[in-house]
Amino acid sequence: MKIETFEMERMQSTWENVVEFNLSESGVHPLSLREFVGREDLDRILKLGLGYSQTNGTPELREAIASLYPGASIEQILFTAGSSEANFLLIWSRIEPGDEVVFMLPNYMQMWGLARAFGAKVKTFPLRESLGWEPDLDELRKLVTKKTKLIIVTNPNNPTGAILSREAMDAIVDLAGRVGAWILADEVYRGAEVAGPAAESFWGKYDRLFVVNGLSKAYGLPGLRVGWMVGPVDAIAKTWAYHDYTTISPTVLSDNLARLVLRPETRQRILARTRGILQANLPLIEAWFKSQDGLFEYVPPKAGAIVFARYNLKINSTELVQKLIREKSVLIVPGDHFLMDGYLRFGYGDEAGILLKGLDRIGAALRELRR
Repeated sequence: MKIETFEMERMQSTWENVVEFNLSESGVHPLSLREFVGREDLDRILKLGLGYSQTNGTPELREAIASLYPGASIEQILFTAGSSEANFLLIWSRIEPGDEVVFMLPNYMQMWGLARAFGAKVKTFPLRESLGWEPDLDELRKLVTKKTKLIIVTNPNNPTGAILSREAMDAIVDLAGRVGAWILADEVYRGAEVAGPAAESFWGKYDRLFVVNGLSKAYGLPGLRVGWMVGPVDAIAKTWAYHDYTTISPTVLSDNLARLVLRPETRQRILARTRGILQANLPLIEAWFKSQDGLFEYVPPKAGAIVFARYNLKINSTELVQKLIREKSVLIVPGDHFLMDGYLRFGYGDEAGILLKGLDRIGAALRELRR
């Protein structure tokens, strides 16, 4: 099996800990252990033996996750090393060479690359900027056929921060049901809404469905490597067998810390912190965009610490980002990494001072280019 380079992750892993200002992240400034682990819990954690944990997640953790999905049981939960492992296991266990996959674009390109690597024919359905990053449902209907095995969506969306309307969600479910396709709904940004209630989940709308989530984005805990999938009991059991070939089990520490995070009162406090960061920082980056003399156009994000902006310069997006790395020690994500040149993804979830200093350096580079 040959894989294509996962361009965004390769660039981020190369530079995110090297540059002075990393504005490529799609989550908020990470929490420290001190911010959610009390003294009593810390004493207990310090006494943990670092052996193997239960490979699909302890019953206590899966119970906490199941409580987020009405009607779900712990047998419908599989704990993974981040939501990216959940996506990997699902595509590996569901896709055979020649299968047809319908894939939302723009999107997190891990799943696009994996589906192609496992031999699928991948057909993309675009989110239209002119529609507020909603899909054109007539276009989507033409793409889904009796050969479609899997429909992949990320909602809230990465990189646009858009949230699908109920009409679009119902249309996706209806189309999948007509042909018996599975839906993989990556909902890792759910809970990171700028305002209003949490985005509606696909959970409960369809029986041939997997929902993926984790603690990296909305919770600000990417270093825990905590993710999960929720789906039908028999399908989760099948996927667990594939898990035996990858990370085998979560760590004892990540399992125990995730249980603390998902306590109702702690979870609500962490998500409120995330929303506070988004609401404080979004006006800062929007003011910066306005100061750039019409260079950028964008649809304001509804969720996630990301803005996907179209720029009016005659330079390739990857070349522009490489210039920022080389000359200004700032990292953002080029639109090329979503197969959409002419756009840039800005992360705005870091501390306000870091965000503003990074934007100042980007602004200086742009002024030099325009001259």
